[in-house]
Formats: sequence, C-alpha cells, structure tokens
Amino acid sequence: MSRAPLLILRPEPGASMTAKRAFDEGWKPVVSPIFRIEPIAWGAPPVEDYDALLVTSANAVRQSGKAVGRYATIPAYAVGDATARALKAAGFTDIRTGRGDAVMMLDAAAENGVARALHLAGEDYRDVGHDAITIDRRIVYRSAAIERFGDKALAALREGGGAVLLHSSRAAEHFAALCDGAKISRRQVRIAALAPAVLAAAGPGWRGSIAAAKPDDAALLAAAARLCQ
Repeated sequence: MSRAPLLILRPEPGASMTAKRAFDEGWKPVVSPIFRIEPIAWGAPPVEDYDALLVTSANAVRQSGKAVGRYATIPAYAVGDATARALKAAGFTDIRTGRGDAVMMLDAAAENGVARALHLAGEDYRDVGHDAITIDRRIVYRSAAIERFGDKALAALREGGGAVLLHSSRAAEHFAALCDGAKISRRQVRIAALAPAVLAAAGPGWRGSIAAAKPDDAALLAAAARLCQ
C-alpha cells in the first residue's frame, strides 16, 4: 500500500498505539483526537466487599490512580486485550481477558462464581448487568469532547484518499457532527468503524463505510484497507 492518510481520532495513549500499528502496515497515520480523557475523583471502597474487579476500558485503569492497586489481590476481568495490558501494567496478576464484549465478560465472571463485583468505568459506560452479580459501579474518568477539528485532521479530510477510524459510537456521532459543522462533505470521506453499532452511529452519506469483523485494531485496519482498495 502507498502511504494513504489514515485519520485516528481516539484519545491518547490509544491513538499512538493505533498509529504505530497503522504505520507498520503501510499507512500514513494522522493522529488528531476529538476527545480528551480526564480523571474523576472517586472513593475506593474496601477490597473485602468484592469477589472481583470488572474493567471495560483501559482508560479506567489508567485514570483511577494508585487506588486501583488495592484490588490486585482479587481476580480482575478485562473486557479485552488492551484493558488486560493496562491491568498488568498496574500490577495485577490474576487477569481474566474477554473478547471485547461486556456481556460475555459478565457471563464468564458469573460462571466462575463471582457474586459481588466492583466495576470501574467512564461516564459514557455501557449499562450492562447480570442477574447473578451485584455490581458496584464507580465512575473514574470522562471523555471530554473537543469541539473543533485540529489542523491536521482538517488537512487529512480535505486531502482525501484514505480513511477515518471510528473506535466508539460516541466518537462516530461527534465526528459526523464536526464534519457537518466544518462543512466537510460526507461524500468525500471514507469511514472504518470498530463495530456495526459504531458504523450506524455515524449515520448515512459517506463516500465509503465498513465495520470491522471483530472489535480490535487489527480487524479495524484490515477493514480500512479493504475500504480503500
């Protein structure tokens, strides 16, 4: 592949990790986040109150501060590989890694006998539960929207020829609104989304659109490559 531009909108540090993989695969990555991750103060309850820790975002680990370390003595359920890596970096050793789906993660926890769990999440968490598990949810970070495209993003969108990666439904909605506000025609933009629901959130009218076969960066980049053939 010639180095076609690939606009990466997710917040750091995930944006740089995606950009490295994209560069290695022959893209010209352009990192221009449209959200800024901010920690939220939270009270860390006693570890003895829980059978397990549930984490559905790597940012929840990174933004929860040193207090998250007190839960390293109980099993930690990570929704996917990126979250599991963040838990490992925070000192966790008993990590049960899922496949990117919170419902499946909860099913696995219930099968393992978890009855009381602490869930660390962001403000825009997906509200899922399980009949067998009492979940205590603590909000530890927010994704604050950036209200205009950066210069690098505008240049990439106007250059065309590549694609835009959308990692969440909220990002898809915000990106579409920013395009409309900046008078960027959807007919000149290709979008690759992490999942069908993310693609649906972006709305219609794009030059090209595709959803990844599974919710990870490898599949997302593969989908973007198919889109740009």
